[in-house]
Amino acid sequence: MKIPGRIVKAALLLAAVALPAAMLTPTDAAAANSLTMLGADVSSAQRAIDLGAKYYDSSGTAKDPLDILKGAGVNYVRLRIWNNPASGYNNKAKVLAYAKQVKAKGLKLLIDFHYSDTWADPGKQYKPAAWSSHGISALQTDVYNYTYDVCNSLKSQGTTPDSVQIGNEINVGMLWDDGKVVNNSFTNLGLLLKSGYNATKACNSSTQVIIHTADADSDSNARWFYDGIKAQGVNWDITGLSYYCMWHGTLANMGSVVSDMKSRYGKDVIIAETAYPFTTSDADSTANSVTSGCLGYPLTWAGQGAEFTAVQNTARSAGAIGVFYWEPTWYAVTGNGWDPANIATSGDGWDNMAIFNWTGQVNPNVKWTP
Repeated sequence: MKIPGRIVKAALLLAAVALPAAMLTPTDAAAANSLTMLGADVSSAQRAIDLGAKYYDSSGTAKDPLDILKGAGVNYVRLRIWNNPASGYNNKAKVLAYAKQVKAKGLKLLIDFHYSDTWADPGKQYKPAAWSSHGISALQTDVYNYTYDVCNSLKSQGTTPDSVQIGNEINVGMLWDDGKVVNNSFTNLGLLLKSGYNATKACNSSTQVIIHTADADSDSNARWFYDGIKAQGVNWDITGLSYYCMWHGTLANMGSVVSDMKSRYGKDVIIAETAYPFTTSDADSTANSVTSGCLGYPLTWAGQGAEFTAVQNTARSAGAIGVFYWEPTWYAVTGNGWDPANIATSGDGWDNMAIFNWTGQVNPNVKWTP
């Protein structure tokens, strides 16, 4: 998920609906496997806290947001990393610092490599400025060295990542244009993914490598992508998919994609990103990226909690091992904007998607369940 690049897609796909949570019975969920990766991407939280943001648990007590999330069932934290963002946040130094806090809470750590100085998603995969003139050969070395350096730096301080993503929502490749899939050719992307995989395993053989696309909406697209990289000899440990019901269709369809990915490739699957609005109202001058929800789930605290539970139930029943909520802590805090090139004034388009309201109170209905 990136801000605000999905607004057009949202307008096109708002007709997509989700199945009511009531259609997924407790018996169905209990009969399936467990979710072991109960995750939250809290990449914006570090700056929010630096700016003085407060977070309150369901009883109104101010706490570290990591403690509040852990109390709601979270056991895994995802942090994005940009190479050299203008904001000075989500870079190597900041990720290293926050990783210490994550691990000190007894939480596992997923590092999400964007291989960019800014947002990378299906519609944009900009090279870092330092690599802008590099061709595919140099980029293979860049990806290897950068991935290894970040991983090894984390390892050296006692916060070895439990998993990493080699790229973020790379539906048609990464590090464009060299690593873009053009005319169904996965050759260059395969080389880059191999570099990232090999660097991760050289750093720590037990760190799991995730390959992440936003293809939970389309089994044919997912097969095209993962068949394509498999044919290039790319290895990975976990298949990661983004799922937002207002953009990616029904829960039933998502479950079918998850099930097929697991059986087709013999690898674990996670929903690497999901979220749902609790209101259509806007907390700041930056328009919300999402302004509508899905059938059966009102845009309320109760609706937000029910939809997230339904996503977990569907993923679990389909055989997934994890679900990550994207940016649950990103409520509107002045100075914590979406644009790393203008973080102080760009605003927050995700304030209605966080699980904390505009004064930092947590939604007690949102729970992560194994």
